[in-house]
Amino acid sequence: MMKQKILVVDDEESVRETIRLQLKSTGHEIIEAEDGKQAILLLGQSNSHGVSVIICDVRMPNINGIEAVSFFRRDHPSIPVIVLTGYPDIKLAAEFVEKGIFDYVVKPVEKERLIAKVEKAAIQSAVMNIVD
Repeated sequence: MMKQKILVVDDEESVRETIRLQLKSTGHEIIEAEDGKQAILLLGQSNSHGVSVIICDVRMPNINGIEAVSFFRRDHPSIPVIVLTGYPDIKLAAEFVEKGIFDYVVKPVEKERLIAKVEKAAIQSAVMNIVD
């Protein structure tokens, strides 16, 4: 698989670092945003920064995950979004699925499971880019 850009959006630096370390072995490039506002700004710069997959937390300051995911789905519908939350909520998960997210994962997520989900999302992203 080609090297992909993965955008990790989480207000906790330790979570972003853990995800970065977990995904290091994949060879993908990891870029980070500390909240939805920063992620939206990053995606707005130079053709989405070539982002292939977005991993997004739900509870964040400024622009939270719900608002950020709505933006991602509207303005970047071909980028798969994996929602990562420490507060599982069945109703919220259903809302995210209705918005077309790729997956919904509860923290802490095991390294192998995260890698498998990111790889699957990256393949979907690559296919979507071929179709576009």
